[in-house]
Amino acid sequence: MTLPLSIPSPDISSFQLGPFTIHFYALCILIGIIAAAVITNRRLTQRGAEPGIVIDLLLWAVPFGIVGARIFHVLTHWDDYFYPGADLLRTLYIWEGGIAIFGALIGGGIGAWIGCRVIGLRFSTFADALAPGLLVAQAFGRFGNWFNHELYGIPTDLPWGLEIESSNPAYPVGLPAGTLFHPTFLYEVIWNLLGAAVIVWLGHKLTLQWGRQFALYLIWYGAGRVVWESIRIDPSEVFLGLRTNVWAALIAVILGIVIFFVQKSRHPGLEPSPYRPGRNTTETDGELNSDSPDSIYVDLSEDAEGAERRDEPATSAQGS
Repeated sequence: MTLPLSIPSPDISSFQLGPFTIHFYALCILIGIIAAAVITNRRLTQRGAEPGIVIDLLLWAVPFGIVGARIFHVLTHWDDYFYPGADLLRTLYIWEGGIAIFGALIGGGIGAWIGCRVIGLRFSTFADALAPGLLVAQAFGRFGNWFNHELYGIPTDLPWGLEIESSNPAYPVGLPAGTLFHPTFLYEVIWNLLGAAVIVWLGHKLTLQWGRQFALYLIWYGAGRVVWESIRIDPSEVFLGLRTNVWAALIAVILGIVIFFVQKSRHPGLEPSPYRPGRNTTETDGELNSDSPDSIYVDLSEDAEGAERRDEPATSAQGS
C-alpha cells in the first residue's frame, strides 16, 4: 500500500514539439550544463579571468564529456552491447539512454585541459572554479533519472520511498506492486547541493587554490556515490564483489586526497594569475592595459613557478 508521503514518479518522461520528441532527461542535463557554466563563469571572473571565457572552454569540455560518458557506459555494460548477433552500431545510439558521470568527468577533463592550453588559462584555476557548479549540474541531472523511473534503490518502508510501477522492466522480480524504493536520485541531489555549498565555504575560508577545491569535489562526490551506488538495484558489472561505479567512486576519493595534499605541498602560496605564464590579458580584448585595476600581467617562463609566486601580487580567493 502506498504511504501518504511517498514520492510519485512522473507520469511522463517526454513531450512532442512539432516533429521532435523532447526528453525531460535531456532537458535536465542541459539545465545542469547552463547552471554550471554560469557559476563557473562568475567564479573565473572573480579570479580575474575575462568574462565569458567559460564558453570557449565548454566548446571543448562538453563534446569530450559526452563521448567519454558514452564510452564509459558501454565498457561497464559490456554484455548489453557485445554478444553474438549484436548490432554494434547501438553503441553509438546515445539517444536510447546510457551515459556515465565518471566517463563524463574523464572525457570532459581531457577536453577542458585542451581548452585551457589553447586559451592560456590555468587548468587548476578552471577546475577550482568548476567544482561547485559541477555538483549543481549533477544535481539537476539526477532529476532526469526521476523522470525516467530509473536508478532507484532497494525497497524501503520509509515514508519518502519512491513509487515505481510494477511494469517497469527494472522492477525486481517477486516484489508486490506498490513496493517503495529508496529515492537515490533525491539523496544525491541533496548531497550534491550540500557539497557545492561546503566547497564554496571552505574555498573562501581556507583560500584553497591550485586545484584543491576540485580535489574536495572528487572526495565529496566520490564518498557520496559509494553509498548511493551500494543501495541501487539496477544491473551493473561487478568486479571483485563491488559494482564498477563503486570502484570508480573509491578511485575518485583517493585521487582527490592525493591531489589535495600534493598541490598543497607544491604550491604553498596563491595563484598569481588565472592565466598561464606568458599570457597577457584584460577584461576586454586580451591586450595588456596597465591602467585597468583588473588586468593582470604575467610574463614569466613556464618553469619559473617559484619566482612567479614570489614576484607577482596574489589575487583574492575565489568567491561563490
